[in-house]
Amino acid sequence: MNEWIVEIAGTPQGEQLALILAVISAFAHAIFAALNKGGHDPYLSRGVINVAYSMMAAPFVLFVLPWPETNLFPLLFASYLAHLGYEWFQSAAFTRGAFTLVYPIARGTGPLLTALLAIFVFAEYLEPGQWAGILLLSGAIASLAIINLRQVDLTPTIRENLLPSILFALGAGIGVASYTTLDAYGIRETANPLTFLAWFFFLGGYGFPLVAFARWRKMEDKPKIKPLIARGIIGALIAYCSFGMLMLATRIGKVSEAAALRETSIIFATLIGVIFFKESLTKMKLAVICLIALGAIMVEFG
Repeated sequence: MNEWIVEIAGTPQGEQLALILAVISAFAHAIFAALNKGGHDPYLSRGVINVAYSMMAAPFVLFVLPWPETNLFPLLFASYLAHLGYEWFQSAAFTRGAFTLVYPIARGTGPLLTALLAIFVFAEYLEPGQWAGILLLSGAIASLAIINLRQVDLTPTIRENLLPSILFALGAGIGVASYTTLDAYGIRETANPLTFLAWFFFLGGYGFPLVAFARWRKMEDKPKIKPLIARGIIGALIAYCSFGMLMLATRIGKVSEAAALRETSIIFATLIGVIFFKESLTKMKLAVICLIALGAIMVEFG
């Protein structure tokens, strides 16, 4: 499989596969974010998910795949720090703000910053129509947060947490751009892309779970362990689809295009918010979703 991934990178077949992988990643990430937000403390949810996917990756890291090249370890460490920062910002945003407010802000910031970073890191230059698509996509996603904010009953507690939740969501968006660029660079530098993927998931179990455990120890009313474990296993499987497919998409296609297409996750997240969190789907929201989809089409075919 590794040889096939390397062989199709940069080919028309690779571009088509990157499109499919990015869209599947978008759908998986919307489910992943909702799982992280709903039901349990976001810090604990993220912590058990990371432990689960680290344990799943361990046999492949230790016994199946070749070890990373020496030059890959600094990249893995940088990716580890970028994801750790992103996970903390996202959990902090979810703790303080509504899912449909902070998620669009975080996801709308990522593709534009990633496209700018791709110019300097990968010398990827988009066509004017593609830039217009990224601006439309990011702007539409950000406007969705404003629409959702108007529907929130601004109690004193919500007002107090409004600005911090927005700032944390912006921090998560910067984290998205950072880890997407670093992961794309790392997976292109290694001879075996699957090695980078396995080590990424393996190292994830030694970062944020420590933050989650420290938070769990301070809780007076600690949640039951079994539901957390179940959430961790399910979340880990979804994470492999969400993060793994995005990394493969950036390996065989353009980083900026994959990052933008992945943010169509907000469309799926809105539907999840309506179905599971009982949020309303107004005509305005539907129009914004159509603009997001149009922006994604422009990025791919602009």
